[in-house]
Amino acid sequence: MKNYKIAVIAGDGIGPEVIDEGIKVLNKIAEMDKGFKFEFTHFPWGCEYYTKHGKMMASDGIEQLKEFDAIYLGAVGFPGVPDHISLWDLLLIIRKEFDQYVNIRPIKLLDGAHCPLADVKREDVDMLFIRENTEGEYSGAGDWLFKGKDNEVVLQNAVFSRTGTERIIRYAFETARKQGRTLTSISKANALNYSMVFWDQVFEEVSAEYPDVETASYLVDAAAMLMITDPKRFEVVVTSNLFGDILTDVGAALAGGIGLAAGANVNPEREYPSMFEPVHGSAPDIAGQGIGNPLASIWSASQMLDYFGYEHYGKLVIDAIEQLLVENETLTPDMKGTASTSQVGDRLIDIIGNLQTVKA
Repeated sequence: MKNYKIAVIAGDGIGPEVIDEGIKVLNKIAEMDKGFKFEFTHFPWGCEYYTKHGKMMASDGIEQLKEFDAIYLGAVGFPGVPDHISLWDLLLIIRKEFDQYVNIRPIKLLDGAHCPLADVKREDVDMLFIRENTEGEYSGAGDWLFKGKDNEVVLQNAVFSRTGTERIIRYAFETARKQGRTLTSISKANALNYSMVFWDQVFEEVSAEYPDVETASYLVDAAAMLMITDPKRFEVVVTSNLFGDILTDVGAALAGGIGLAAGANVNPEREYPSMFEPVHGSAPDIAGQGIGNPLASIWSASQMLDYFGYEHYGKLVIDAIEQLLVENETLTPDMKGTASTSQVGDRLIDIIGNLQTVKA
């Protein structure tokens, strides 16, 4: 039996509540298969840990995490801890140290999910965003000069290396080729005359190696508009760290809300563990009430199953989420329901079991 060691960082706010339901689903899948199991190790890192120890994670946290096959993250952030600390001292450190340079965010309108756009078919919203995840605008390079003085100057530098830019674009081309879909690059070369001109140049160079993949390229502002007015033109999308971060939240709104937004931070070479997380925040205003929406964390669990090579189980989980949405009976308040977090998880377990029985 294959034993997958999973590091769990439940984090802050509703993180522990939603991650528990994802673990419940993963254990259900393993129970059905019998050929593998998951071993979960919990780490108490996050904002509460920071208030006690002055740091978001243990000093040797990265060394500890190296021993695992994957990381399952709940949510990070809580009032009293500045957002740049909670982000940079945990999430971004893990992404960078483990070279998780591919961020994968599916934007797919499931049957039963609400789309705010009129006259849009369900199949019209089916995008896969591949976002550069370790450099670009989130490189952390810059300076703060003459702090507090009249001549104060702040420099925030975006870093685009050839290695970093080419590998994410190539990964996107490989994905588009494998899936038989179009690939769209999103940049802003008209205004960012170094970084984005370089991005577009590399995209064109790599595209010459993939003549079978149909491509398009848009400026980020035009892309934001077109995602709303004509979402079906986007299939596989590749873009930089900042643009990907912003546009996938636009996409989440199109595909049922942030409560359905999942993300994977992947090191394709598997030299380090990859990390799976819901995109939503920690929602401290409802923490402890047992009403947080666990569907995004469960969707990210399905991405973990895909990563381990169990795509059929990953699809099974998505099919179960879709049936849950169609039933429209066991949903949390953010989706106009009255169910608790654990009730949603329990209902999904039942649906997964029923779907598996039907397929068998």
